[in-house]
Amino acid sequence: MNKTKTAHRDIVLQRAYEDPGAHDGYRVLVDHFWPRGRSKDVLRLDEWARELGASAELIHWYGHVHERWPEFRERYRKELAQDAQKERMRALLKAAGKQRITLVFGARTETENQAVVLREVLLEL
Repeated sequence: MNKTKTAHRDIVLQRAYEDPGAHDGYRVLVDHFWPRGRSKDVLRLDEWARELGASAELIHWYGHVHERWPEFRERYRKELAQDAQKERMRALLKAAGKQRITLVFGARTETENQAVVLREVLLEL
């Protein structure tokens, strides 16, 4: 089953403001917006999956307000449940092959951001 295969995938998170590592594997920026002050050369991305990021409206509404986190997670998961988003996620998994996937994000908090939710959903596919 796909769920079992994906559940064993190595999918990690990294802030865009940390330097890439030798063992990052397939590096994907998953933010809707490009991180300020970071160049393509510095980020060393394999892909910018902008379409997989939370919608601009949802990002604006959330504003990284801690109290909104549970509702943000729920709303973003609904966005990711759309057929087009599922196809994009499958394409990302396929493009990475058996490599580790590093989801790169720009948010300050490492525990309450869209990459956390996207990782959960990818592991459920």
